[in-house]
Amino acid sequence: MNVLIIGSGGREHTIAWALAQSPAVTKLFAVPGNGGMAQIATCAPDIKATELEKIRDYALAHNVEFAVPAADDPLCLGAVDVLEAAGIPCFGPNKAAAVIEGSKVFSKNLMQKYHIPTAAYEVFDNAAAALVYLEGYDTYPVVVKADGLALGKGVIIAQTKAEALAAVTEIMENKKFGGSGNQIVVEEFLSGPEVSVLSFADGKTVVPMVSSMDHKRAHDGDKGLNTGGMGTIAPNPYYTPDIAAQCMRTIFRPTIDAMAAEGRPFKGCLYFGLMLTPNGPKVIEYNCRFGDPETQVVLPLLGTDLLEIFWAVREERLAGLEIRWKAAHACCVVLASGGYPEAYGSGYPIAFGADEEALVFHAGTKRLADGTIVTAGGRVLGVTALGDTLQAAVVNAYAAADTIRFRDAFCRRDIGQRALGAGTESFS
Repeated sequence: MNVLIIGSGGREHTIAWALAQSPAVTKLFAVPGNGGMAQIATCAPDIKATELEKIRDYALAHNVEFAVPAADDPLCLGAVDVLEAAGIPCFGPNKAAAVIEGSKVFSKNLMQKYHIPTAAYEVFDNAAAALVYLEGYDTYPVVVKADGLALGKGVIIAQTKAEALAAVTEIMENKKFGGSGNQIVVEEFLSGPEVSVLSFADGKTVVPMVSSMDHKRAHDGDKGLNTGGMGTIAPNPYYTPDIAAQCMRTIFRPTIDAMAAEGRPFKGCLYFGLMLTPNGPKVIEYNCRFGDPETQVVLPLLGTDLLEIFWAVREERLAGLEIRWKAAHACCVVLASGGYPEAYGSGYPIAFGADEEALVFHAGTKRLADGTIVTAGGRVLGVTALGDTLQAAVVNAYAAADTIRFRDAFCRRDIGQRALGAGTESFS
């Protein structure tokens, strides 16, 4: 079977790697792909992930029999709708369901309507009203979110009133994120351990994957700017069986039922970003696709054919499928370009190490005509390793990451350390 993956990051490379292990996959294609994906798939780097008609035509020309739009932009634009209309089966939500990520206003209102626990919030469609509201707001930090997609950068945690007012001005008046900031959500700041739970959903059934923990800040000790993610571990030790059962009862199942009740049944990967607050688990955000870099630690722990799962979701028979997971731990360390998440250089050759036990997933790379792999993004590589314990997985991941070289490379040196201290912290 010919399978097409749409996207160009570490998430897409991980999905491609997992699908390549399926005996049902004959050939992999990727639009636009990256330097790592080019080693296992035929890439079309000249087609953007958002050029849906071009993607459709490319898929038809290459006899693609199944497609995986993996990134948020194409999903929210309706990639599944376009491809399915052309007779190409897909894994992923249609445009109507992808709005659960595409609009934070929609998702917050959905949670309020169906009593799904989340932070208290207010919605604003003009800056003046938001500024007046924040002038009278006295509980900080506070979270200011652009309504639409903003490359993962549309969420600002304001520590003071001045920062909150500045965030509103930047998003709504200066249009820092374009039309994504036409509306904003202002919500209470939640505290506690964060948990990412990806799930398979077929519109009726939801099956959570192994939990994970992301590390968003650029530097050690959760310092610096927010990024797309500097590393992950799985499973997340804070996510106990009791909490998992509570989340299924109060969050996962109610969300799938709510989307179906709204006439937007969700089929694909639904990402739950959770905060384990003193008042129980609450939803921070939904994503309509696999998380990045959570995917880099979750899929290596999967023990079931990924394409088999994708087809079960597409055909709404997930309830009858047994999904197996390895009894292991995983750690992913992201190697980034110096300066990320702000200005950084690119085009630097990458010297790879010889650690065959680790998995190296490409995020921001490009393959030149002579086969050289060079940097082409802020987050360049995700180095993933497994272990019988979390400590072993962390040690193995750093050992492998330290064998890779490129100009101005940097990484956080504390990925997994908070998880290793689980049970010794107190949260309020």
